[in-house]
Amino acid sequence: MSGLEATSSSLDVKAEVRRANAFLAEKPPTTGAGTSDLSIDEELNLHSIGWEPVELVSGLSVFSTPAGLWNWGQGEIVMAGEAHQRAFVSASQRLHNEAAKVGAHGVVGVHVERQVYSTHIEISLLGTAVRPVGAKPVDASGVFVSDLSARDFTLLMVAGWQPLGLASGASFVYAPRRNVGTALQQKSQNVELTNYTEAMYSARETAMERMQRDAIALKGDGVVEVKLVEGPMRFAGHAVGFAVWGTVVRLTKESHHSVAPLKVVSLNDTDVAFDTAALA
Repeated sequence: MSGLEATSSSLDVKAEVRRANAFLAEKPPTTGAGTSDLSIDEELNLHSIGWEPVELVSGLSVFSTPAGLWNWGQGEIVMAGEAHQRAFVSASQRLHNEAAKVGAHGVVGVHVERQVYSTHIEISLLGTAVRPVGAKPVDASGVFVSDLSARDFTLLMVAGWQPLGLASGASFVYAPRRNVGTALQQKSQNVELTNYTEAMYSARETAMERMQRDAIALKGDGVVEVKLVEGPMRFAGHAVGFAVWGTVVRLTKESHHSVAPLKVVSLNDTDVAFDTAALA
């Protein structure tokens, strides 16, 4: 009998198959490797304070707006602002839930994509879930969401501050009609269109107040990395919109810790000052 035949006869094939099936049924061990949209230096920054990226997570929400909502009117377009706010909150909540599922404690570098159409409003959030190295999972309510980059998040934590969540606000306002005489008079003049100016001011103040209310609800000390989008609606030139969002932060230490900058002097010449062969 050859060695191969002896090995085959001594092998319990059924037992090996059962063991293989049992192994495949088990949950594969986690390797600690994940997917993120962070740069290499951002990942190193996270590791320098004992944090690590876990996985890319996202949240999306679409809210409809009633037919005829964008027709001519006066004052704020209340239902459009409400739809924007509810879509933002729903997308943010889904981001919280996804981060909690992968065992993260927060999300950094959140990219906010928003689209306002005549029939609906879309809000999409995408960011990298992070956690302290070796930390246990937390409930979705304990997960923070931030549009801070991983680098800014690191600086914030070192300085004794903590991100709490995203705050947002939006408002859409009708620009009042100009009468025929005013429109004809301004047609050939370089003058301010006060109806649009006043509408933009109104939308801005309302949106900022709503963002501040979100920050107060999160018990924050301020909002940083604020981003905004403003201007007339492309499908309704007589209406203007203003949307704003940012990361709510709070001081967690007794006092702010100043972070001393590091001075780095590069010794690499970008241009060749002289030809070394000339020394000979």
